[in-house]
Amino acid sequence: MRIRRTAAALLLALAALWGSAPPAPARTGPATRLPAGTTTTADGRTLFADSAGRALQLRGFNLDKYAEARDEDLRTIAADGFTLVRIAISWARLEPAPGRLDRTELSRVERLLDSAQRHGLLVVVDFHQDVYGPAFGGGDRGVPTWATRDDGLPFTPDPDDWFAGYFQPAVQAAFRHLYDDPDLRRAQSGFYTAVARALRGHPALLGYDLFNEPFGPVDGDPADPAVLAAAAAELEQGRLAGMYRRLIDAVRRVDDRSWLFVEPTVLVGQGVPTALPRFADPRRGPARIGYAPHFYDTAVEAGRDWDPSDGFVEAYTAAITAYPQAARMPVLVGEWGPPSARTPGNAALIDRQVAAMQAFATGWTMWYWCLGDGGYCALGPDGRPAAGDGPAFGPYPVATAGVPLAQSFRADRFTLEFTSGARGGVSELTLPVGSFPHGVRVSLTGAGRTVTDVRQPTADRAGTVRVRLPDTRPGSRVTVTLTG
Repeated sequence: MRIRRTAAALLLALAALWGSAPPAPARTGPATRLPAGTTTTADGRTLFADSAGRALQLRGFNLDKYAEARDEDLRTIAADGFTLVRIAISWARLEPAPGRLDRTELSRVERLLDSAQRHGLLVVVDFHQDVYGPAFGGGDRGVPTWATRDDGLPFTPDPDDWFAGYFQPAVQAAFRHLYDDPDLRRAQSGFYTAVARALRGHPALLGYDLFNEPFGPVDGDPADPAVLAAAAAELEQGRLAGMYRRLIDAVRRVDDRSWLFVEPTVLVGQGVPTALPRFADPRRGPARIGYAPHFYDTAVEAGRDWDPSDGFVEAYTAAITAYPQAARMPVLVGEWGPPSARTPGNAALIDRQVAAMQAFATGWTMWYWCLGDGGYCALGPDGRPAAGDGPAFGPYPVATAGVPLAQSFRADRFTLEFTSGARGGVSELTLPVGSFPHGVRVSLTGAGRTVTDVRQPTADRAGTVRVRLPDTRPGSRVTVTLTG
């Protein structure tokens, strides 16, 4: 998501206001560790958990949209200490004609999952769209031309403000038809079922992000913040909720294993709480439906350096907390990060966002994995973390044998506090490449704990720290401190 000028002004004004399925086929090869379920903390957070009951944190990156990601990219992400990638797919590319899947394109997606499996990464498959689809100048992203009905209304693109395209009459009509027309509903559901049938059971597949950055009709002047907020609430309660129910059923016809993630509109980034309802999961057993908001500051997207006094992080955190807590849904932030963290304010924003997500999310994927000098690239031209992006490459607990309470990383010092679980076990901390360039020392407080293994990070491989807790004294407070 990149917002420019007009659309940014609109959202800045708003900010001022405030079933069962058949069994999946077996796959061969080493199994990627998937969450076995969830655990809910005393303060209401729902986190992924493994079969031993350990709370999990998943971290990683989006792969560049529709580019030919290489096996080497996935290998490096894993070697750097990350566990998750978000891969965008396009309905227009995968189904260029009604009912005909492009096998070449589908094979590309399958190869990326195979590569992720080889390197121990989990994958969220993102059904991506930008400004609806290619009929509106977006390349081959999103909804195919054959599923686009614009009622002959005008569309005038603004090359400097692509997000403003969502408010064009033709795009508004196309979204309305997609939500409302029975034949397009069936076509979309059939496409999701076909993709889920092809990918089901893959060891690397965590699940699906059902619709990237949903948008829809705005009846009235979108320059009026109240109109925009009302339109978002109406969409989330009505048309979008209906779409999500259809797509959940479409995937569950063939796959009762994968996690399904719903997104709110982008207005959540401006402190507008979602109006989405709770969603039932027809699978056998506990629901596997998660919440996947994006975490973007409109002013930063418009090219400004972040102002720490603008209240963005606080407003966002307040806006996205109540819904997943009430529904007991894990939060996986699908996209976040400024266009460049090379300015002082944006570097501070990266640090604040990482700290905030530790308090409410079970994982995140940063936008995005590439080498460059700005332009959202998480890596500089030399392949090292881009200037200002260091906190995203900081240490983190992959698995905590208990309830994580707090963590911080400042100036080569990382602290994790947690209370031990009833089952004891081993807590695992990952030290991404670059987090402790001069080696790491470990200190512990709390009864009945031992360091069982420390692997120092190197220039091209993440390190690890493992702390073992006995099966006694559950609820003991444990502090792990790493210093460089």
